Amino acid sequence: MEPEKTPLLTRRLLLFMGTMILANIAGHMYQPLLPLYLQELGAGVGQVGLFFTLGAIVPLAFQILGGWLSDSIGRLQAIAIGSLAGVLGYFVYVFAPSWEWLLVATATGAMARSFVAPSYMAFIAEESTEATRGRVYGLSQSLFMIVGIVGPPIGGYLSQYLGFRTMFIAAGALYATATGIRLLMARNAQRGESEPREKPSLANLRASLAAMGGLVLAGGVVTWIFISDGVHDVTFSMAWQLLPLYMQNLMGLSNVEISWLSSIHGLVTMLLLAPAGWLSDKKGERVGLVAGFSLIAAAIAVFLQSRVFAGFAVVWALFGAGEALIGPAYNALISKVVPLHLRGTAFGLFSTSIGLISLPAPYIGAVLWERFTPQVPFYAPLVATLLMLPVMWIKFKINNEEDA
Repeated sequence: MEPEKTPLLTRRLLLFMGTMILANIAGHMYQPLLPLYLQELGAGVGQVGLFFTLGAIVPLAFQILGGWLSDSIGRLQAIAIGSLAGVLGYFVYVFAPSWEWLLVATATGAMARSFVAPSYMAFIAEESTEATRGRVYGLSQSLFMIVGIVGPPIGGYLSQYLGFRTMFIAAGALYATATGIRLLMARNAQRGESEPREKPSLANLRASLAAMGGLVLAGGVVTWIFISDGVHDVTFSMAWQLLPLYMQNLMGLSNVEISWLSSIHGLVTMLLLAPAGWLSDKKGERVGLVAGFSLIAAAIAVFLQSRVFAGFAVVWALFGAGEALIGPAYNALISKVVPLHLRGTAFGLFSTSIGLISLPAPYIGAVLWERFTPQVPFYAPLVATLLMLPVMWIKFKINNEEDA
């Protein structure tokens, strides 16, 4: 008899991906439209920028903790803890009487992401073999991109025709369902462990942070990942949250049209993720990163010239193609230059350190919008990306890669 083939996606991984899809459909229902909800509750452009600046503070307190706990107590357990905070956030979104109250929802949502995100890639790695890991990552990420195709149109239609609060009720129901399944998975995983884990301690946290700090300061690839991420995060944070306001207030796009742009982005990303992973494996991570960020720069340039929905559709397709090229290459690069036992901590540390640098960026972008012209904030990521392209090509070379 021939040996039974092991499926690429195990039952536990399929169930886990199901919860990720449910939870993130909920998130993608409102994320592209959140600045417009703030505006509906009385916020001006400057207050929208201030909101996202203040909302970025909470992840700074939890990103490292979430990544470290993922390494310490288990992936599913850390995800369950974060998901409970996410449920609370949806209650606030539904009942908030003013835009200031939404800071509470943003804070709890940020806490949820801080615990879930570092565990996501690590859990997939633990549910695959060395021989199949690349295919499992590609298939899992392609399945995950369903959220970017399905979520935004649902959110757009619900918010346009039934109101934002109805949209948040529907999104909250999806997220609560995912949370219930995650809690059961975490309980079963804990019961199935043959040996008790070492209890998390401050000494272990200090040791992990010291090891990561050494990698960041060593002057190698990790150092340049940190620098390039910081530059991109600061400049994109100045502009990204202003996109819906720009397209609706100045160009006249509706909630539904803006949400369809997110779906176009998600569809293109999903279709290109597998080829992008192959490109990263065959040609090296820096090829995917440089090609991806080149497309991002092109997207911003087209955005600044666009006036109608068709032009913005091209922009979001370029964004999707760029992010598809960047994602697998970035994850592969991190996996090669960061030790296995530090991966959760690494993702948390990168997000926290870079988030601290970019903290005032959304407010600065809003100030530039109001004091000069609405186009000014969007030039920052364009210029920064073009300047960083040669740096990434030179500094992200590993494993004795030869220049083409």
